Amino acid sequence: MSGDDASNSAQDQTVESVEASTAPEAETAASETIPEGPMADPADRLQQLEQELNTLKQEHETLQSQYMRIAADFDNFRKRQSRDQDDIRQQLVCSTLSEILPVVDNFERARQQLNPEGEEAQALHRSYQGLYKQLVDVLKQQGVARMEVVGQLFDPTLHEAVLREESTEYVEDAITEELQRGYHLNGKVLRHALVKVSMGPGPSETSSAEAVEEQS
Repeated sequence: MSGDDASNSAQDQTVESVEASTAPEAETAASETIPEGPMADPADRLQQLEQELNTLKQEHETLQSQYMRIAADFDNFRKRQSRDQDDIRQQLVCSTLSEILPVVDNFERARQQLNPEGEEAQALHRSYQGLYKQLVDVLKQQGVARMEVVGQLFDPTLHEAVLREESTEYVEDAITEELQRGYHLNGKVLRHALVKVSMGPGPSETSSAEAVEEQS
C-alpha cells in the first residue's frame, strides 16, 4: 500500500469516528426541541391554569368567610362583656344605695316626730336637717328619685300592698297611703313602695238597714 492510500484511509476512519460520536448528541438535541406531555397542547395548559385559579378563588372565599365569622364573634363577645360589666356595676350601685335608704327613712321619721322647742333644740334640728339635705342631694346626683304614689292606681311592678281598706275618697285599687317610700334609680325600681290600697266604698247605711230588715 502506498503512502497516499494509507493517509486517505486514516482520514476516512477519523471522519467516521467523529460522525459516530456526534450522532447521539444531535438526536438528543432534536428530542429536546419537541415538547412532550401537557406542554404539547396550549389549550390543555390553559385549562389547567383556569382550574388552579378557581381552586385559589374558592380557598380565598373560604378564608374570607372564616375571617368574617371570627370578626363577628369577637364583636359580639366584646359587646357581651361590656353589657356584663355594666350590669355588675349597676348591681353594685343598687346594693350600696339600698343600704343607704333606711338611713334616709330614719331621717324622715325623725323629722315628722320631732318638734324642737327652744333656741338650742331648733339649732340642733337645723343642723340635723342640713345633714339630711346633703344625703338627699347625693342620692339625686346618683340618679335616685322618689316615687309619688298616693292617688295612683296600684301597680305590682312599682308597689307592694301591705293593707287594703274601704274608702269613700278613693276608687278601688287606688293607693290611699304610703307606708314606706319607694325609689327609682335611673328609671328602674330601686325599692318598691309599701302602700295601703283602697277597696272602694263600703256598703251604705241605707243598704245595711235594708239588709237587716230583710233578715228580720
